[in-house]
Amino acid sequence: MPTIHYILKDGSTRSVEAKPGASVMETAIRHNIRGIDAECGGSCSCATCHVYVLESDLPRLTPPDEMEDELLDGTASARAPNSRLSCQITVTAGLDGLTVRVPETQV
Repeated sequence: MPTIHYILKDGSTRSVEAKPGASVMETAIRHNIRGIDAECGGSCSCATCHVYVLESDLPRLTPPDEMEDELLDGTASARAPNSRLSCQITVTAGLDGLTVRVPETQV
């Protein structure tokens, strides 16, 4: 199974095995990763699953669609070029080792 690395607010890293086909957000919720709130449950309507993707990992992801792009403009923590909604990143074998940083706040 692919491994996803979550850099938490305190700077520590939690590495977890992710089920292919699940989202990075669903994986975080299943493994009790603090800081990914996911208030809408992954329906791409709240932006409380905002993460910063390690810049070297960005080429492995498809670009955000229009809806995700609009929601990223309203995140509680500052939007950056590597900002993504973790509900919109589907885990695949090709994403093994993906690293995301949890922002300071989601609300």
